[in-house]
Amino acid sequence: MTPLTETVLFVFSLVALGYLAGLTFYLKPASGEGISEFAVSVAMPLLLFRTMVKSDFHGVTPWSLWGAYFAAAAITWTTGHLMMTRVFKRDARAGIVGGVSSAYSNVVLLGAPFVLGIFGASGFEVLSLLVSVHLPIMMMASIVLFEMFGRGSGETVHPLRVVKNFLRRLFLNPLIIGILVGLAWRLTGTPLPALVERLVNTLADTAGPVALFAMGLSLRRFGISGNIRPALALSVLKLFVMPALVLAFVWLLGLPPLTAKVAVVVAALPSGINSYLIAVQFNTGQALASNQMTLATASAVVTTSFWLTVVIHVFG
Repeated sequence: MTPLTETVLFVFSLVALGYLAGLTFYLKPASGEGISEFAVSVAMPLLLFRTMVKSDFHGVTPWSLWGAYFAAAAITWTTGHLMMTRVFKRDARAGIVGGVSSAYSNVVLLGAPFVLGIFGASGFEVLSLLVSVHLPIMMMASIVLFEMFGRGSGETVHPLRVVKNFLRRLFLNPLIIGILVGLAWRLTGTPLPALVERLVNTLADTAGPVALFAMGLSLRRFGISGNIRPALALSVLKLFVMPALVLAFVWLLGLPPLTAKVAVVVAALPSGINSYLIAVQFNTGQALASNQMTLATASAVVTTSFWLTVVIHVFG
């Protein structure tokens, strides 16, 4: 077994262990929410904080990275929306859920530990640059579309409400707080006190395994219930079309090999819980989002291995 294959299997084995713990009721369903909250609200923000404070971002080209990734995301989102509304004859709100499900990668619970395991700290630096804008951009797009289609056709949408909702959710997000505080500390040039650094390192080092285990528990909670054909179609968009588009864009733009590989791998990740949460807000497409997330995650153990092989062959 090659080290790359072993790392992929290790990552998804932690997800499977979480799923098994929920399936056998070894852990109560409420445990998943608590573990996920710890991972997203404590461990992962501290990991991002540490990365912002200590990392060397020289040589990384963020604008080209962002352009390549989000151009692919926009195309995939639009395709997912049109597929739901034109092919499967669902309404516009379900179309938004389809778009989100096909383009919103699980960059936190799965992406962070996966990139750390495959590409190490240097790869996570690239991922951090992507996370810093991924959340705001995808959140803003979701909120704007929610305000347009999720409130009912008879209600006028005021732009200030959209901006207010976006800023409130953005600056209360623990991941964004971790990034901003880390950047602020970096600008001071002051080293972390030994005790603070030890505390940060201890909690940040738990982010990967805890996040993966929590994701497995979440999958058990959501499960699969109908809408198999549209969920499979959206999964194909997420696991194959979006990473193929990112691969084409990073190659055309000539991104550095490590940056290009991380971008493609992140695009190849399955959808996360955000697509389901947006479906809950719309009160439509919950089963679709849940099914797509579960099917895509189950398939990702094979598809991510495929894309890792591709990027290593293309970029070395």
